[in-house]
Amino acid sequence: MQNSSLLSGKLRALCLVFLVSVTSVSFGLKERPQTDLNRSLQTIPRKIPTAHPQHPGNVFLLGEDVNVKIPESTSSWRLLDDRRAVIKQGSINQKTSNLKISGLRIGWYRIEFLNAKGKLTNWTTAAVLATLAEPVPQDSPICVDSATSWFASNQPARQERFAQLAALAGVNWIRDRMSWGGFQPEPDKLPEKTTYDTAATFQAQHGLKILQVFHDTPGWALNEQLDGKRRFKRFPRDLRHLYRFCKAMAQRYKGRVLAWEPWNEANIINFGGHTIDEMCSHQKAAYLGYKSGNPDLTVCWNVYAGAGTPLHTKGVLENQTWPYFETYNIHSYQKPDDYLTQFAPARQAACGRPIWITECGVRAVAKTARPWSEMSREDEIKQAEFIARSYASSLFAGVNRHFFFILGNYHESQVQFGLLRHDQTPRPGYVALAALGRLLAGAKCLGRWTPKENPAVRVYAFNSRPDGRQRNVLVIWAKKSTSWPLPKSLSIEAAYDYLGRPLGKNTPAKIDSAPIFVIVQKDTALKLHLEQPPCSSAFRAGKPSPVVLQLQMHNNSTMLDRQAHSVPSNKETNLNLLAYNFSDKAVTGTITVQNTPQGCKLTPDRWEVTLEPMEQKSLPARVTISTSVSNANNEDWIKLQGRFQKAGRPVLAFRLVTK
Repeated sequence: MQNSSLLSGKLRALCLVFLVSVTSVSFGLKERPQTDLNRSLQTIPRKIPTAHPQHPGNVFLLGEDVNVKIPESTSSWRLLDDRRAVIKQGSINQKTSNLKISGLRIGWYRIEFLNAKGKLTNWTTAAVLATLAEPVPQDSPICVDSATSWFASNQPARQERFAQLAALAGVNWIRDRMSWGGFQPEPDKLPEKTTYDTAATFQAQHGLKILQVFHDTPGWALNEQLDGKRRFKRFPRDLRHLYRFCKAMAQRYKGRVLAWEPWNEANIINFGGHTIDEMCSHQKAAYLGYKSGNPDLTVCWNVYAGAGTPLHTKGVLENQTWPYFETYNIHSYQKPDDYLTQFAPARQAACGRPIWITECGVRAVAKTARPWSEMSREDEIKQAEFIARSYASSLFAGVNRHFFFILGNYHESQVQFGLLRHDQTPRPGYVALAALGRLLAGAKCLGRWTPKENPAVRVYAFNSRPDGRQRNVLVIWAKKSTSWPLPKSLSIEAAYDYLGRPLGKNTPAKIDSAPIFVIVQKDTALKLHLEQPPCSSAFRAGKPSPVVLQLQMHNNSTMLDRQAHSVPSNKETNLNLLAYNFSDKAVTGTITVQNTPQGCKLTPDRWEVTLEPMEQKSLPARVTISTSVSNANNEDWIKLQGRFQKAGRPVLAFRLVTK
């Protein structure tokens, strides 16, 4: 929940919460307390990344010669920087097939090739990055979405190049994508080797922690009666299919894939258009499956498109879903200045767990045809400048891990999102991401400072490890060009521009939309009297129950704007309520109706239930809702709760409205 008051360091420390990690036992899950909200969750062996001898994507490290292939019919060349200023040029030696350029500093470069008449015939791009001083910290917030398994489907060499480029940029976590239907076209058979296996192997080998996500259902697991034909973007109605798949994936990718999102953007039509009660039941079954396969796996919330609405938050809380996720995952394509407000429902729904933003990007109109779909020069700069602003703003707004969307060349609905071009050569945004990977390595947000005399200036302060040293890092920009905002009394060790190029100790006279990184001694940033980040929501403890409750309604009854299912008014309607037992022992207990809104009659109000291991059982129920009752009240949740002794107290909460 957003807290606009300024909190002292001591008070904020009291607001920090504990994260519970869990291990599977027969009737429940054993709590394992965790005292650091920013913990790494899992670690992976990693070294300082080094450039491959072939330099995939024309990415080089500082001190290396930039070496690129010369196209045919080239007589001369010129080298341009990110602002398209020519900084070097020369003629081509016809006896050589490669152009070697020495002495380039950190940055992004466009290399143009000209014919004998001086006409541009071809061009490519290159990047020069700083060598990281130490392996990427296990708790670094700098992450990236790659979808490597799709962008390089069954292309192992290309998959490895994506992994190499992400590692060189100082990335901690990388997000990949899986098609469940493509992976498992038959119910009782898993393939021996897939594009997902090779991608995961390469990414893990290069020290990247993998977050995997899926968002489709195989045809054999669909319910045509409830969802119609070809509704592969809907959840599987039988949660046992989901449980078994998640368990198998946890076992198969143990040691490679360290975290899973059990669906992508289920709250929008593109990925099924599910209500929050459906998302909560799905989450519970997936969590139990993953933990059964690998208790050490990090299980994330099945991420929203956006950050979730207040109704989504209410549904998560009413369904008591917090024991079934270890990170609360959201997406955003809004302006960084909007994050603080946009993420308020997520901070509350996270229940003290870390918030991960696993897609966050900026849209640019593609100016050329596929497959290249190039950006304009202006949009390349816009994307590159956006990156530091986005990461800094989200970390202040409560985000723990931030994944930029997207590493590869991705064109959707005339919009280009990618940091890399079609041939994996870099756009300026890739170099901007590498600047964050180096300068905000392991960063924790201290707060932000807004000069009273110039509220258009943004200054965000972090504890970080730039170049392997513990320091404070300030990320600074302004909505429009303005004078340098920091007081002269602040002792500055170093400053870098938005691409990580050193500016020396002489800071610029003006700042604008291009962020600048300022390095100062540890605790020096506190002199700025920082506004504290919003306090995390209170930690909610709890143990998952292996018994999961579910409501199944026809897809046509879904009312997403109200997070509800519609039923006829003043007419008794059968409800398809189900109970599952995902433990290895039979359980016996009762399920009772805890709450019904005014004007709603649900019968019966109690069920005696015995469930064998992996059994699904129907709970016969009928409901009638009066038309005289307002459907606008967000408190009108029907709530069921079970009592199953050691197997816990499962909950199901959902909303019904009249047609």
